[in-house]
Amino acid sequence: MSKNETSSTCEVLISLERGAGARLGAQIEGQLRSGIRSGQLRAGAQMPSTRDLARQLDVSRRLVVDAYAQLAAEGYLTLRQGARPRVNAACVPPVASDAAPLDDGDGWRPRFDFQPSAPDVAPFPRTAWLRSLRAAIGTMTDAELGYGDPCGVPALRAALADYLGRVRGVVAGTDRVVITSGYSQGLSLVCRVLADRGARRIALEHPCDPEYHVIVARAGLEPVAVPVDDDGLRVDLLRAARVDAVVVTPAHQSPTGAVLARERRTALLAWLRETGAIAIEDDYDAEYRYDRAAVGALQGLEPEHVVYAGTASKTLAPGLRIGWLVAPAALVTALRQEKRLSDRGTSHIDQRAFADFLERGELDRHLRRMRQLYRGRRDALVGALAEALPDARVRGIAAGMHVMVELPAGDDEAAIRAEARRRRIRFETLADYGVGEGPPVLMLGYGQIAEPAIPAGIRELADAVTATRR
Repeated sequence: MSKNETSSTCEVLISLERGAGARLGAQIEGQLRSGIRSGQLRAGAQMPSTRDLARQLDVSRRLVVDAYAQLAAEGYLTLRQGARPRVNAACVPPVASDAAPLDDGDGWRPRFDFQPSAPDVAPFPRTAWLRSLRAAIGTMTDAELGYGDPCGVPALRAALADYLGRVRGVVAGTDRVVITSGYSQGLSLVCRVLADRGARRIALEHPCDPEYHVIVARAGLEPVAVPVDDDGLRVDLLRAARVDAVVVTPAHQSPTGAVLARERRTALLAWLRETGAIAIEDDYDAEYRYDRAAVGALQGLEPEHVVYAGTASKTLAPGLRIGWLVAPAALVTALRQEKRLSDRGTSHIDQRAFADFLERGELDRHLRRMRQLYRGRRDALVGALAEALPDARVRGIAAGMHVMVELPAGDDEAAIRAEARRRRIRFETLADYGVGEGPPVLMLGYGQIAEPAIPAGIRELADAVTATRR
């Protein structure tokens, strides 16, 4: 125990009733005993020293010494010479938690995790981020620690405007950038603004993340599913859908991996100009591409009709909770108000750190490393599938962090799921995205599985498929 720990003060909530029938010492014992039994005082929690507690309660130290001694004798406290008293873990009941379990709730954990759209956070550049975080803390003014502009810290808005213009072709003046707490919040903000401006229906790609339907509906808009094929969104169906806006992933459709064809990009831009509608461009992982050239952002061609949305969740880590919008000038004021009402702004300290991280080129370096890492895993996955499941059709391999594996029409998806679960293999299928017709399509991600484990995992998956065919 260090000198600082033993000499620092520590408080505990005890309320004494002087003049009551119970002795003060008995009240101290009873309240501490009750707090430990109920879980209010958690296992291993530090307690005040006898001198500190006596001073806090304005009682003699002898009363506290005797109370602690009695609780230690009963097993509630651990007393050690020269160390602060602690709650004995053996006497504390387990505390129920509302947090989601790390497994599926029944102790099941995957042996081979092919969960799609989940990035590998282990290579997160902690040292570089810590350097940026220290720089942020060291240079921020007192004013910057206040609420500030809900749209974000000027340093990050400027850094993002430069970065997005350079790598994605986005037309992004600093005044158009709105920092959000991830993409989901950004989508929610835009939908609420559109609803306030009179929009009623919004097109969503089909298939897409089912949560987007919930977000859109909670904002007061009616989601309208518009199909996707190998060339991306069926733009020709937007007019008949009678929608006021559309959410689109032109660079890499989620989850199919399709790229919006050139003629459809042209048709979408023409439809936006003609109708005055708004497109929300979800550019969630365009940085991860392996076998094709970069596809520029749609927003760069029509900045007054496209809201560009990006996030650090796939490129760095979801836990950062940093996203951004580049909005048409006509929407910025309303978005600022919605953001203020939502949470008054994303963490300023993290924004400043991310700005420094961008300006020093750390994101570019990290993405180069991750592209190489993911490409190696993708190649291992495709090779293993060709060997173990030769009758499967593999699609969507040019970019992203997952592939689509289409099995023969006679395969039973439900049986494959059950058998794979029994073998502790995790993946998703296209049915999880609302597609019920057609042959089974497995969504196999390679973001969270190490490259050496991929061949063994695919062989086990192939055995599961074979077992269901028998």
